Amino acid sequence: MSLCYQTYRRCAAFALVLAIVLIAVPTLMSAQSDEKPPKEELFVGYQWLNPGGDIPTADNPPLAFHIPSIPQGAAVSFSYNFTKIWSLEGDWGINGNKYATINTGMFGPKLTFRGSDGINFFVHALGGFERMSIRPAGPSTGVATALGGGMDIRIWKPLTLRVFEADYVYARQNWSGVVPPDDSSLRRPGYEGVRLRSGLVFNFGGAPAPLVAAACTVQNPSVLVGEPVHVTVAGTNFNPKHTLAYTWASNGSTKIEGKDTGATIDTNGVAGGSYTVTATITDAKEKKNNTASCTANFTVTEPPKNPPQMSCSASPSSVKAGTSSTITCTCTSPDNVPVTIGGWSATGGSLSGNGNSATLSTNGAPSGNITINATCTDSRGLTASSSSSVTVENPPPPPPQATKVNECEYPNEKKPWRVDNTCKAMLDDIAGKMQQDPDAKLVVVGNGDPAEAKKSHHKNLAGERAVDVKYYVTEGEAQQHIDPTRIETRTGSAGTKTSEQWIIPAGATFPNASTTAPVDEVKVKPILDHPKPAAKAAKKAAKKKAE
Repeated sequence: MSLCYQTYRRCAAFALVLAIVLIAVPTLMSAQSDEKPPKEELFVGYQWLNPGGDIPTADNPPLAFHIPSIPQGAAVSFSYNFTKIWSLEGDWGINGNKYATINTGMFGPKLTFRGSDGINFFVHALGGFERMSIRPAGPSTGVATALGGGMDIRIWKPLTLRVFEADYVYARQNWSGVVPPDDSSLRRPGYEGVRLRSGLVFNFGGAPAPLVAAACTVQNPSVLVGEPVHVTVAGTNFNPKHTLAYTWASNGSTKIEGKDTGATIDTNGVAGGSYTVTATITDAKEKKNNTASCTANFTVTEPPKNPPQMSCSASPSSVKAGTSSTITCTCTSPDNVPVTIGGWSATGGSLSGNGNSATLSTNGAPSGNITINATCTDSRGLTASSSSSVTVENPPPPPPQATKVNECEYPNEKKPWRVDNTCKAMLDDIAGKMQQDPDAKLVVVGNGDPAEAKKSHHKNLAGERAVDVKYYVTEGEAQQHIDPTRIETRTGSAGTKTSEQWIIPAGATFPNASTTAPVDEVKVKPILDHPKPAAKAAKKAAKKKAE
């Protein structure tokens, strides 16, 4: 609002620009005319100008004098249209009275919204120069810009009436040659003004309205007697805002029912042959170039006598001996006559069912393929046959299972972890089995009695028993040398002084994995039954040092 407090001319200028924008925006949102615009537009008319600023007088020193509105004026502009909307405009205007003569020359883009009713709105943004000659001080040339728009009404194609044009004009002048240097208020003033125009616009170039046309399309150009024919028509170059009328016609004894852009032709009782359908589009609101017609051809043929088409499938197509499979058949007639499915047979097993589905039971059937056949018959006695096959497979062998081979006991109360000779004999037997089956793995599950943990300073006897068994099988005195990566140590919850030895063949899993826990072999080390002398001496020295 600060602009409004400065001068009424600024308020008027902005109000005019705002009015033009409000006029142009609704037009932008509405449908525009489909008519091709002219190539060039030449405007010649009257111009009223309010310069909106002060000029220096011939006094010494000069004084500021406000320029009044100048009603004496003329304007010319030329626009070249690149598209229906965008154009480049060159503009010249002149106004003069006893105080000053003002010439403006500017150019810039123009945006035009062309209505189908012949009313056009435009906005433009121009830039250039303004030359102001004041009497008797002399001339000054400065930069100038203009922002605004207006409304045109077409009188006839070559001539348009410009009802109004309203522009906000800003110019900057330099009166340094007129005003002394010590008076800076008038040396470089700014002018914020308004100009109004009205006149005639001469239109050049463009093209005549294109001829209207129609195109017919038959969706099914070849049908059997009794089948409907669907036809559509599409018009081009008609005014999209006008309501069009459609008429349909067909030759021969065909019956046609049309509604707007589509029609249906009834071919019941029609003799075989070629026929033509015609559509006519009429725009009643136009006086000329308002009608277009088109034709399309279609063929009606006598129905043939084709045998039915049949296919069968089995689900599943491969079964285990003793299980069942469902056979499903589909049958259609190309001539759309009723069909039935029957005549079921099979080369093996037992078959039950009727209609389009049957069940094959393979109880007692040997392994191999069983072929199932069926026949389809239409209402005219024409037939078609189809078959499918089911493969019967013998049941596969049972999957390998883990086996608990043996179980060692630990009766030595002084060395409850020790693998005794009885257990070693069992482990030698296991090592032999592992050597015979290089893909098998060994799972050792150590157990412990809760009561013995209270008597011994070994709190993880279950883990120690498992790793001692692993040590014997891999590095013990029997030198079995079983790969340690094939042996897994775990602890169980049986509560006994035992270790369980399980052989897990390839493809099998350890059944008690959820009720046992892996041994952390980083923390639990095997306890050798007969430590080497050096190891005994080191242990004794460490004990003495600790005391």
